[in-house]
Amino acid sequence: MKGLKKQRRIQVILVAAVALALSTALIGYAMRDGINFFRAPSQVAEEPPAPTETFRLGGLVEEGTLVRGQGETVTFSVTDGGASIPVAYTGVLPDLFEEGQGMVGTGKYINGVFQATEILAKHDETYMPKEVVDALKDQGVYQEPSG
Repeated sequence: MKGLKKQRRIQVILVAAVALALSTALIGYAMRDGINFFRAPSQVAEEPPAPTETFRLGGLVEEGTLVRGQGETVTFSVTDGGASIPVAYTGVLPDLFEEGQGMVGTGKYINGVFQATEILAKHDETYMPKEVVDALKDQGVYQEPSG
């Protein structure tokens, strides 16, 4: 009888281990497109990502680069003080989007241009995403907001 209990316990442990491994693999598979890494313009310029990689690009919209094209396409450059990356976005920009302000975009870097699928802008005069602040501090460009 003791041998049967021990064998049953081992079987339960093995089934639980297999179920845990399978669920971990399924979660990883489901999240493969949902994880977007943040990069600053200097990082993209130094090591351009593959055209198939989706990532987040953040920095300041460079002054004098915002061009509204034909239809809904908008082009501009994003900078962190160390490098500038051209961005193309088709869609409606957020109301608070403007030159000299912080932004974060999600998209792919194709043929030297960041093709954005989503653009997020700051939501008040002092907010800037932590990743953008860190990248600007690394470049020595960031200034603490007054007030």
